[in-house]
Amino acid sequence: MDKLKKWQLLQSKMVLNHPWCQLRQDEILLPNGKIIDDYFVYIKPEVALILPITVNQEIVFVRQYRHAVEDFFIELPAGSFDPNQESAEIAAKRELQEETGYTAQEIKKIATLYDRPSKDTNRLHLFLAENVSKTSKQQLDITEEIEVILIPIESVLTKIIQGEICVAGSVAALFLGLNLIEQYHRN
Repeated sequence: MDKLKKWQLLQSKMVLNHPWCQLRQDEILLPNGKIIDDYFVYIKPEVALILPITVNQEIVFVRQYRHAVEDFFIELPAGSFDPNQESAEIAAKRELQEETGYTAQEIKKIATLYDRPSKDTNRLHLFLAENVSKTSKQQLDITEEIEVILIPIESVLTKIIQGEICVAGSVAALFLGLNLIEQYHRN
């Protein structure tokens, strides 16, 4: 198992340093002796994602336009945060309230996953919130236009299989979170 070796960083420079987008170019010495001088790494913020479930066993989703792929997506509420400014738990609760108007009194950590570790630096912090309730209006950012959708838990797997829910972080949170709920009910 120890046969694999880490790549050696020879030098690194920021090629784009904008508050919304940071891109680093690394020069890497591979274990086989080859040098890659143009390995690009996206420095991205941490993301908090929450799986909110109402007392009626409906999952609170958001539907919004995603410009990079020029389409609309059904996702779980999520957003970026700076871990030096707030915890992942607080960010998850905040994103839920801002994007949907729903509030979670208590949340449980599901997992921390890496988004795309081959090119991105960020992690996804996944949370579960049961018995969420609508307490306020949405508080959206200037770039957000979000429709709130409630989907019964029993319909979610079909929507994933049919491609209606297809954002990786949301799918991971759904499978892990619903499995966690099932384990609680078994015990």
